[in-house]
Amino acid sequence: MEALNADGKIHCRTLWISDVHLGSIHCKADYLLALLDRVKCERLYLVGDIVDVWAMHRRVFWPEAHNQVLRKLLKLSRKQVEIIYIPGNHDQNFREFCGAEFGNVHLRQEAIHETADGRRFLVIHGDELDYAVRYSRLNRAIGDIAYDFLMWVNRWVNRGREWLGKPYWSLAKWVKGHIAQAEQAINAYQDAAVLMTRQRGLNGIICGHLHHPVIQRYDDVLYCNDGDWVENCTALVEDFSGSLHLIRGIGSPDSAVPVLFAETATSPATAV
Repeated sequence: MEALNADGKIHCRTLWISDVHLGSIHCKADYLLALLDRVKCERLYLVGDIVDVWAMHRRVFWPEAHNQVLRKLLKLSRKQVEIIYIPGNHDQNFREFCGAEFGNVHLRQEAIHETADGRRFLVIHGDELDYAVRYSRLNRAIGDIAYDFLMWVNRWVNRGREWLGKPYWSLAKWVKGHIAQAEQAINAYQDAAVLMTRQRGLNGIICGHLHHPVIQRYDDVLYCNDGDWVENCTALVEDFSGSLHLIRGIGSPDSAVPVLFAETATSPATAV
């Protein structure tokens, strides 16, 4: 694909990132900085939950790396990268500014993206589809608490794995893949996303929210989830032919070896 070069630079037409959760202790800002330092794109979509206002209501965690992410995004916008910011449920405070323009940063409730090969994709954060898995406000609150607990346990598990020289392992990802109820919820969510896309006469949908990166075809609709920067460290890119690819950060920002961004195994083998 054109998006990845041997020198580590990432040249692409469009980049989507979401669920960064700046302000949360779980945010892997250093990994995102490693991506932003190498990327060269024409358009960047921030697909919600960039800043975790919910987490900061409980505890403010804002190291220098989180400031660097914001400064880097503003620097990209000054370099004529068009940035479309679609707030999510964790940064929904910014939804009241949707429709506003701040230089080359545009706040939108949703967007329609047309790829280089003419396909049209709905771009939303994705909490709009929570109804498909019958999420009430209480269920969402309980879910956030449970997820925070999983991530807390995950941090300690991976400290032990690091001490043993073993690679990062995601407990939350394991739960999503091995607990039937979690898998059913993801499937119901994706089905609702595909239905919404068909009803609007579009070719596909790009969202975040679930922290479950995937590119999956449903007959005439392409479902894309760009993942997150809490556990998966993934982004969605469009190359200059219009094909979409998921990339994942591999390695550690603390290592002498730079973080490698490679196409994920969850993407179909053929261009999509």
